[in-house]
Amino acid sequence: MTRKTAADFDQELLILFDAYVHGTIDRRGFLDRAQKFAVGGVTAGMLLASLSPDFASAQVVPKDDKRIKTEIVEFSSPNGYGTVKGYLAKPANATGKLPGVLVVHENRGLNPHIEDIARRLALDNFVAFAPDALTPLGGYPGDEDKARELFPKLDQAKTREDFVAAAGVLKNRPECTGKTGVVGFCYGGGMAHTLSTRLSDLNAAVSFYGNHPPVEDAAKVKSALLIHFAAVDERINAAWPAYETALKAAGVRYTAHQYAAGTQHGFNNDTTPRFDATAAKLAWDRTLAFFNQTLRA
Repeated sequence: MTRKTAADFDQELLILFDAYVHGTIDRRGFLDRAQKFAVGGVTAGMLLASLSPDFASAQVVPKDDKRIKTEIVEFSSPNGYGTVKGYLAKPANATGKLPGVLVVHENRGLNPHIEDIARRLALDNFVAFAPDALTPLGGYPGDEDKARELFPKLDQAKTREDFVAAAGVLKNRPECTGKTGVVGFCYGGGMAHTLSTRLSDLNAAVSFYGNHPPVEDAAKVKSALLIHFAAVDERINAAWPAYETALKAAGVRYTAHQYAAGTQHGFNNDTTPRFDATAAKLAWDRTLAFFNQTLRA
């Protein structure tokens, strides 16, 4: 069966789904408002299911791929939640130390898609580490709706400290050269920006459609930045001009790309219909080139 794409859905419905994903409306609110798009025997529940992730069909690197080694790493976060778990992926036959990339998930915790992203980075010869912000609430629950309900219960001040701690853990891993970057998606894109303002020893940060820090924090950025924007993403894009002005004033090294007309927030996530294969490939190629340039020199 051919997988649906964003073009198969009304733009108003896609915006409604984005509001649901980010907690602006709840499940019942989505289903009620999506009802007007449920025609021809399709129910609002079926629309939600078709817009939701399909992890199995989108997996790129299998969990048991012999070319990589993976493990769950538990680390200390004294200024955050105390103890946090993360998913570590690295090449199986690495010779010598490698750069590290912290992978920050969306607002559902460490789901199978983000683990797959970590494995992809391992195949490209990085040590990838993907913490699970939901660790203090039992970890990613295996269900996107449940994960979405749990996420607002986190104390974000503590969670930020958990990711700061994770970056330090990665930097000091014996397999790591000490050069580190971060890549994040949606919530994680915002966290990548936050870490770029918090960590003076971070070498590179990549944000996929993430919230920007306050403009006054731009002067704190020491890492190189690569920023990816969807075309249809008013919530995120509206804040960019002011932050870009602040980055320029601070002399920060940054590159920003907005992708082709019609690309949606979440276009890199190949588990949902919002995935745009052309934009995702271009953005990922740019991300790998950026990390190779900033972390291997």
